[in-house]
Amino acid sequence: MNQPKHSIATRVVHGGHSPAAGEPVVTPLVQSVNYVEEVGTSEGLRYPRYGNVPNAEHVQRRLASLEGAEAALVLGSGMGALACGMLALLRPGDHLLASEWIYGGALRLFAEEFPRLGISVTLVDPTGSREWRKHLRRETRALFLESPSNPACHVIDLGPLRRLAAGQGLALVVDSTFASPVNFRPMEHGADVVIHSATKYLNGHNDVLGGVVLGTASYVEEVRQKMMVWGQAPDPFACWLLERGLKTLDVRVQRQNENAMALATWLSGRKGVARVHYAGLPTHPDHEIARQQMSGFGGMLAFDLEGGGVAAERLLKRLTLIRNAPSLGGVDTIVSEPRYTSHAHMSAEARAAAGIPDGFVRMSVGVEEASDLIADLEGALS
Repeated sequence: MNQPKHSIATRVVHGGHSPAAGEPVVTPLVQSVNYVEEVGTSEGLRYPRYGNVPNAEHVQRRLASLEGAEAALVLGSGMGALACGMLALLRPGDHLLASEWIYGGALRLFAEEFPRLGISVTLVDPTGSREWRKHLRRETRALFLESPSNPACHVIDLGPLRRLAAGQGLALVVDSTFASPVNFRPMEHGADVVIHSATKYLNGHNDVLGGVVLGTASYVEEVRQKMMVWGQAPDPFACWLLERGLKTLDVRVQRQNENAMALATWLSGRKGVARVHYAGLPTHPDHEIARQQMSGFGGMLAFDLEGGGVAAERLLKRLTLIRNAPSLGGVDTIVSEPRYTSHAHMSAEARAAAGIPDGFVRMSVGVEEASDLIADLEGALS
């Protein structure tokens, strides 16, 4: 008998885990490196670096349930997940087409490290399928994008890319870190591979470093082999904390969605704020795509201050409740300047061309009372 497909709010609590009578409701932490094995066979060998110990397997089943994937693999960091996930798809001589609106670490991986491995990368404006199609080569093997993108929160329509990838036999890879499975599940829109930095929304409490790759079972096994060689497996305790954080994912993200909308609306009418980047605003150019493609607009937003870098620095120094910190997706509201964090390796001119001018502030909205956050911003901007 087929089991009913529960809602995302139920799956974050119960997905992939059905304890029998007498078993604990909470997954036990098994903080062991070694496991007793059968003599004379390598079958069933368990080892944390292989990603097959109890805590890893528990949380991987839950993550696969959330995204609707055949399999999931948890790795030691978001960048570890991205690197191993892409290297499981690409070989020397292959070509990757990637959105130019991506996290700075991903940009460095593609622009600096992949060419050393014989993998060529072309960055494209992701807003139209013509740009992607124009740069296709015989050696192209995959399309990569983030949606929403880091840090400017662009939402990219997967429809044209799904059709292009399917028609050309390419893998469509989506980094969905900013959305979380609560707001967006790329596989429902044609993605073949989904990547998350589990450090962010999936854990949600700023106390775990991790990454996730999701896809078919055969592909995830390829990623696991890369993880084993490159030493990117997480510790069992990190997996246990990740599973614990996942249980509140839906309630956290729903509150963050509400708070971000309230803050974006307030900022859009505030003197001294030149522009607000949040697709939940009807005036945002990606609003209609986001409304159709996502279940919520997310807890990430950004804004440009009219006074540029000086105004941004003044704002961050005056905040008393909101903290200046580089990560995102946690229960605490934090802000950062990408010119000093994710995009510090780029020149001011290159950042401005990418839509990240000096004075650009990225905000990860938490679960506090929205009025308190607005009051903190008002005091810092006044």
